[in-house]
Amino acid sequence: MNLVIATSNEGKLNEFKRILSKSFDNIFSMKDIGVNEDIVENGETLEENSLIKAQFVKRFTPFCVLADDTGLCVNALHGKPGVRSARFFAENATHAQNRTYLLKLIEGVTDRSAYFSAVLTLILPDGNIIVVKGETKGKITSSEIGDSGFGYDSVFFSDELGKTFAQATKEEKDRVSHRGKATQELIKRLEKIGI
Repeated sequence: MNLVIATSNEGKLNEFKRILSKSFDNIFSMKDIGVNEDIVENGETLEENSLIKAQFVKRFTPFCVLADDTGLCVNALHGKPGVRSARFFAENATHAQNRTYLLKLIEGVTDRSAYFSAVLTLILPDGNIIVVKGETKGKITSSEIGDSGFGYDSVFFSDELGKTFAQATKEEKDRVSHRGKATQELIKRLEKIGI
C-alpha cells in the first residue's frame, strides 16, 4: 500500500517516513503527487485540523493519506499555544520566532511543565478513517538547548529522555515523542485490520 503524508513540513515528513517505512510500500509527500497548495487549518482543535488536512489531500490521490496536527501545551499559559503552535507568534511565523516568543512569555515563571499532543488522521483508500493520539510530557527550558530537530524541540525538555528533543537522536525522539507514540498506535491499529 502507498501513503501520502499531508504536510509540507520536512521534519514531520522525515519522522513519518522513518517510523512507517515498514508499514507501507511507498511514502510520498504532497509535492510528490503535485499538491502544492497551502491547506487552511481553521479548526478549533487538533482533531479538526488533522481531519481537514487529510480530507484536502485525499481529493488528489487514491492512496492512503495521513495527516497530523500537533500542539505544544504549556500549563502556565493555560494550554497555549496548543492548536496555534505553528502560528503562535504570528500567522506566518518561523520556528525560531515561535520559540523566542514562548521563552519571553514564560520568562521567570516557576511552573514550566508542558506536554506535546499529536492527533493523526489516516484515510484509507476505501474512505474509512482511523484517528489516533499521542502525548509526551516535559518542561520548557529557559533557553534553547541542542541543535537537531525542528519546531519547539530545542526548548522542550523530555521527562522520559532527560534532555531536550533537540539533544536527542532521531531514534530516541521517535521512541518517546507525541508523534512517535501516535504513529506506533496507528501501526497497531493497521495490524489489527490486516494492513
